[in-house]
Order: sequence, then structure tokens, then C-alpha cells
Amino acid sequence: GLLGVESGQDAATREWLYKKGDEKVEPYDITVVEFTNMISRLRNELGKCGIKDEGLIVPKELGAENRTTSNVLSADTNSLSYPRTPQEILRILYSTGDEHRPGGFFPEGANGRIAKEYLYNDKLRGL
Repeated sequence: GLLGVESGQDAATREWLYKKGDEKVEPYDITVVEFTNMISRLRNELGKCGIKDEGLIVPKELGAENRTTSNVLSADTNSLSYPRTPQEILRILYSTGDEHRPGGFFPEGANGRIAKEYLYNDKLRGL
């Protein structure tokens, strides 16, 4: 669904980053590949959903059909986009790891119907 669309749009950026993968990111003195791996680990931690985001280079067992380590479009071993629930997406976008607590890209909370339900519905907030 939405993640597939987002992944497709992300592929153009990831292709450009892949071409620059061995270059150092200043002032951090780490490569673009290392940087993308760190971002992916953070998104997986925030989403609390296992591996659904991957850097530009992955172990072969995570690569497309277990045959490659390059990873321009993050997908499972069958080259299918990883599914994400609305809760997982909100945890990542808010950068809080909590779909009920806004922050990150949406410090006041996202404005869509589903996001508002998690912000303002006491049953969904676990109160």
C-alpha cells in the first residue's frame, strides 16, 4: 500500500546515494552506506516491527532473492515491499517510537484521520 508507493519514490534518492556509497559524509567521517545503515536501524527501532527498513548494502540473505547485497529499493527477499501498519509509520514519522506522542516531522501530530485517532482516542492511547 502506502509503503510501496513511498518505497518507489524513495528509490530515486537511494539510487543517487548508492552511486556515492563509498564517499565520506562530512563532518561525520563515515560513508554514505554506513549512514544509510544507521538510519535504517533507527527506523526499525522506532517502528518496533523487526526489519522493514534496510540500508544500501545488506547481507546476501536479506538481498533480493538472496542473490545480491546491493539494495536500492528496500524490499524482502522476494523483492516485495515490506508492509507497515499505520502505527509503525507514525512511530517513525514522530521519531518517538510511540504513535500517540507527536514529534519529529510532525511536532504537533499528523493531520490525517488515522493519525488523529491515535492522538485523541483514549482507547487507542491505552488510557
